[in-house]
Amino acid sequence: MKYIIFRADWSEEDGAENRLLAHTGAMTDILAEHFDSTGKPSPKPGYRFREFHQIEKFKNPRFPEASTHSRVGDWEVTRVEEYTTKTPGAGFESIVICYCQYSPVSTPLEPLPEIQVSQELQEVEVHSF
Repeated sequence: MKYIIFRADWSEEDGAENRLLAHTGAMTDILAEHFDSTGKPSPKPGYRFREFHQIEKFKNPRFPEASTHSRVGDWEVTRVEEYTTKTPGAGFESIVICYCQYSPVSTPLEPLPEIQVSQELQEVEVHSF
């Protein structure tokens, strides 16, 4: 598994207002973290990670905090560093740091697929009430 960290480039001041930690309001350089077990190659310069949004009229009452839409984001990867481990049993096979530049784009919001709940989980929900 890869641990991918998207962070604002050290010198990046544009978009700073979009880099606030939700729980404290403090400024951060870390834009997003992904845990990737797909086996796909690491992001390359030019890649943009997705932003997730919740549109009120599309909210699912069973999952009131869930995102409903996503879009290609405003942060563009400009440089990538990847560190691999040779330690047996390590939690990650590599840690990837993607340095990003704020470069706004106009991209459409795309609906996310509806959340699927397994029959087994539905049965647990029914019996727990």
